[in-house]
Amino acid sequence: MFFTYTPLETKHKSITGAVPAGTGVTFFVGTDHAEVILSVTKDDGYEKAYPMKATSGGFFACVELESGLYWYRFFADGVKFGGDENLNSVEDGNDYQLTVYSGVDTPFFYGGIIYQIFPDRFNKSGKFTVGKNKVARNDWGGEPTYRGADGEVKNNEFFGGNFKGIKEKLPYLKSLGVTAIYLNPISKAYSSHRYDTGDYLSFDPVLGDENDLKELISEGKKLDIDFIFDGVYNHVGDDSAYFNRYGNYEGAGAYNSAKSRYCRWFCFTNYPDEYVCWWGFKNLPAIKKDCKDYWKFVVDKVLDKYFSLGFKGVRLDVVDELNEEFIRKIKQKAVSFASDNAVVGEVWEDATNKIAYGKRRAYFSGGELDSVMNYPLRDAIVSYLLHADTKDLVKTFNEQLNNYPATSLNSLMNLLSSHDTVRIITVLGRNKVVLDKDLLKYETLDEEQYLKGKTLAKLAYSVVFTCYGVPSVYYGDEAGLTGDLDPYNRRCFPWGREDEDMLSYIRYLSKVRTDSKALRSGTFKIVYCDRRIIIYERVYDGESVIVAVSRECSDVTVRLNGKYRDYSTGKTGDRFVLPSDGALILTNKLE
Repeated sequence: MFFTYTPLETKHKSITGAVPAGTGVTFFVGTDHAEVILSVTKDDGYEKAYPMKATSGGFFACVELESGLYWYRFFADGVKFGGDENLNSVEDGNDYQLTVYSGVDTPFFYGGIIYQIFPDRFNKSGKFTVGKNKVARNDWGGEPTYRGADGEVKNNEFFGGNFKGIKEKLPYLKSLGVTAIYLNPISKAYSSHRYDTGDYLSFDPVLGDENDLKELISEGKKLDIDFIFDGVYNHVGDDSAYFNRYGNYEGAGAYNSAKSRYCRWFCFTNYPDEYVCWWGFKNLPAIKKDCKDYWKFVVDKVLDKYFSLGFKGVRLDVVDELNEEFIRKIKQKAVSFASDNAVVGEVWEDATNKIAYGKRRAYFSGGELDSVMNYPLRDAIVSYLLHADTKDLVKTFNEQLNNYPATSLNSLMNLLSSHDTVRIITVLGRNKVVLDKDLLKYETLDEEQYLKGKTLAKLAYSVVFTCYGVPSVYYGDEAGLTGDLDPYNRRCFPWGREDEDMLSYIRYLSKVRTDSKALRSGTFKIVYCDRRIIIYERVYDGESVIVAVSRECSDVTVRLNGKYRDYSTGKTGDRFVLPSDGALILTNKLE
């Protein structure tokens, strides 16, 4: 007896990946069993059995479902069949996921390239001053301080990066093919990371004023570069207009008076000194999850201000901790300005089936998010490159191909570094993990480690620039910037000291992607893999791009059906040498 099924082939599932709500999808299994039943369930107890109809070589069933997250499996003559780790059918395998979605739009950055900027450390133009209890660093490129002389972690050092500095570098970003800039928080705040919002409606004076921001956005649009802002709506700073613990803002905050209009935003357990805060950080009092007064303020005041200034997207910090009704209101506000305005979520796992605080989230089946930061892919790429084993990468590719709506899949924010991670060259260049931040300042890469990290980082960026989704470059990665966990991953951009070899490679990848419709929005299929090598193909309207990545110890020859051109060398043919620890990007467009 045999049984074959994979959801990644249209022969077996007429719509691969997630399915639009109200759209019929046909399932086909190849088998010589006498009877097959398709069983579909949901977390809420929904269950339905679909007797499959016999046809040549197997059985089929047509299903049409409402928006939601479903699970399915097959019973062939009473024997259960599900999927293995690569979704191929096996007896007693795992349930298959079926995402049925609605309310997913095509975001403005679809097919583009994102560049993430930590504003204080990208570029400085002119002089700057800081407020009380803050430190002005006039040594651009100096080492950030983790713990001050008093032993406290304050994040109160400012190097002076600003809106004008970013504006000056827009031509540079254009040369990298950047179409969208994601800015970490820019609201007035005590810290240099600005995730401790002080005033949502004011911009941090170190960055400049509102006119400076308007000029930045305006000049960006002239170069076809749009902006995404960071929406921090789960908590605020204790040094804020809303909490005002230190009395630095006019008027009464929640900490100063139980009669403050803001008091209902927060949950006090013993007023005023004991309150719910984010992950135990007393400087980050948390907003009540169901505070509709706060929601209205954010939607009607904050979002209105930012989108009116010309921002095209918002990235929602710790979105797992936000009420989903609130997220839907944010999405509705965003698209009320333009249908391609984007809502991106910070989700560290598969966002299509995420369970947060005991509740299954409906990010892509409930009209909430357009995209997420693709940390699972980052982790899988790092695993492959560090261990020379494609297993995790293939598994992640297959899961994401199956679980995400097609538009969202090609809009995933594919990052390798961020303000919350160790930088990619450091991750790949060093064979140990140091978690004690007090020791990190002593950790640097020697020349051999740096060269190893850079070589593997090139491979990592080769993947994110050529697979599904949108590549996202964290400022300085392209210049060879290294760094451990914060604050060391937030060093100043090394202007004048860039690694020109790394920079040239990122420019090459950018040009390849920009010139290829297949890489920007084509289908994706793994055509070969063994333990150390993975080869995949992107196809769009007759254009085929073959990408091969190797962690082999020696060169290998790749043989193709038909003629291709090597983007890097211009060589054409049907045989190409794939270098050890190297990548090939080949196109059937010979000119």
